[in-house]
This record gives sequence, structure tokens and C-alpha cells, in this order.
Amino acid sequence: MSEQQQDKGKGAFRKAWDAQKKQAKKHNTKPSSKTKLHPRNPHNGPYNLDELVKSVPELEEYITLNVKGEKTVKFAEPQAVLLLNKALLLTYYDLEFWEIPEGFLCPPVPGRADYIHYMSDLLAGSNFGRMPKGDKVTCLDIGVGGNCIYPIIGSHAYGWNFIGSDTDTRAKKSATDIVANNKRLKGKVEIKLQPNMKDILYGIIDHSTKVDMTFCNPPFHASRAEARESSLRKQSNLQKKGVTESVLNFGGKGGELWCEGGERRFVSNLIKESKKFEKNCFWFSTLVSKQSNLKAFQDSLNYNKATDVRVISMTQGNKSSRVLAWTYLDNEERKAWRAERWG
Repeated sequence: MSEQQQDKGKGAFRKAWDAQKKQAKKHNTKPSSKTKLHPRNPHNGPYNLDELVKSVPELEEYITLNVKGEKTVKFAEPQAVLLLNKALLLTYYDLEFWEIPEGFLCPPVPGRADYIHYMSDLLAGSNFGRMPKGDKVTCLDIGVGGNCIYPIIGSHAYGWNFIGSDTDTRAKKSATDIVANNKRLKGKVEIKLQPNMKDILYGIIDHSTKVDMTFCNPPFHASRAEARESSLRKQSNLQKKGVTESVLNFGGKGGELWCEGGERRFVSNLIKESKKFEKNCFWFSTLVSKQSNLKAFQDSLNYNKATDVRVISMTQGNKSSRVLAWTYLDNEERKAWRAERWG
């Protein structure tokens, strides 16, 4: 790396750190130099629970003191997690309304924001360090869910447009209601029903559609039983005792948590379909929960002649995850894409 590139990298980090400090000052929190979240993630540092309670007063009931006498949330209780994330969305993302149907997946907002910010870096890196923003960028959220989380964060942070798809009619209705009840989302987010459970991209986009990025939080588990066992382990760790009844602290219905073949089959199918739309998207991407699946996905992308494959590591607290991103565009096609869409 040249000295000039190093200076640019340092400059980008300083800008990100300054933005973090500005955000922290606005919301009365301290940015942590030890944080593992993306520097532009506004959820670095401790939560300002007093401010969050102003947005969602019901959260007050689920705040307690830890051993140091500091305020904290009762994370073992599903309703506490739901209200906390609702408060984060209302406080930081200029929303007037956010509700999800009972039992649907409640997103951990800081981690979802990290995915958005890391993909924004990838997009900027594809445009000589300049971040394409606003209506110049259209993203596809595969499995938007009832929570509509990626369109909410991406449209707020960077002004991007979104298409959100889902196979569940209740999820589609919930996401549509969120868009309809928030002025800033109208005209920025389109929610579509995926009519075929076996399809991912087919039925949502066609070969005349151009999207700059895809986002996907795939169902990780291969069966309902596997999802239940995972939930029991998490609840036992949170409550520091054995738990025999599964209660999902982040919620989640069948298709949000598991599918036949689990993450491995779902992402493998996504890669196969992405090849059919190789000229319609600049960066395809998905979260990958299981490190052990990466090699198979990379082999599949190599077989399908992806021209660039990236693995982006993310850490939120004690949890590690990763984004797998790939493109089929060659250098000339990328140049034409930049000129046509981001110029």
C-alpha cells in the first residue's frame, strides 16, 4: 500500500471517529476506543437509557441495576429486548412508528447497522473511495421480515432506496405498514411478496432491474428442533441456569429462523440464482453465521466464476459474524456501472 493510500485510509478513519464523537455528543454517550462496532455505527458505547425511555416509556419497567450499580436492560426477557430495539429505532432513525406482529423476529439494531456500514465501505471502495448516496443507489433486502430493518437503517444513513422481499404475507403487511406510517420511508422503500417459496431473486427482480447491493439475513437453522435447541442454550446462558422451555428473546417465526437444509442450502441457492442475474447487481451479499460453511460458498462462487469475493468480519460484543459479498462484473462492466449509476 502506498503512503498516499495509507494517508487516505487514516483520513477516512479520522472522519469516521469524528462522526462517532459527534453522534455520541448528540445522544450523550461516550464513544469507546475499544469498541468492536463499525466506527460510523451510532450504537458504539453504552446505551443512554434515560434518552431511550423518552422514546419508549414502557422500557422503564425493564431497566435494572447491575452489580456496579449501573442501569442495564433485562436482556433475558423478550419484551425488554423488543422495547429496547424499538427505542433505538425511534431515537436514532427518525421514525414515527415501528411495530411488529407478536412472535416475529425483533432485530438487534446495532448488529444490523454494522452490516449496512460495512457494505457502504465496500460500495465506496468500488467507486474510488467516494460513497454513492441517495437515489443513486438501490438495494435489495432478501427476507425483509416484519421489522423492515435494513431499509430503515440504510435509507437513514445513506439515503439509499430499497426493495424488500418476503415469502410471508404477514411480514409483508407489517413491513408495508412501517413504510406507510413513516414519512421519510415513503417513496424510498418498496415491499414485494415472493410468490414462490423456492425462489429468492426470481419473482422479485427481472433482467431489466438494476440493484447496487443485496442484503440477506438467511435462516440459520436446518429444522425447528435445531432452532429450539439454539434458543434453549442462549436462554440458559442469559439466565445463568438451565432452561427447559424455549422463549426466543429476539422472536422469530419459522422461515425467519430455519429452512430445510439451513443456512448452507439457502445461501447455496442464492449463489446459484445470483449467477442468473450476474449483470443486474454490482455486489451480492449475505450474512454467514457458521464459519464452517464459508469454504463451500467460496468454492461455489469460484465454480460460478465470480470475479471478486470478499469476506468481511464483524464483531458485536462477544458475537462474531461475517458478510460474504461477491460480484460477477469485470473491470469494464464496473466502469460502465459507475458512470451510468453513480456518476
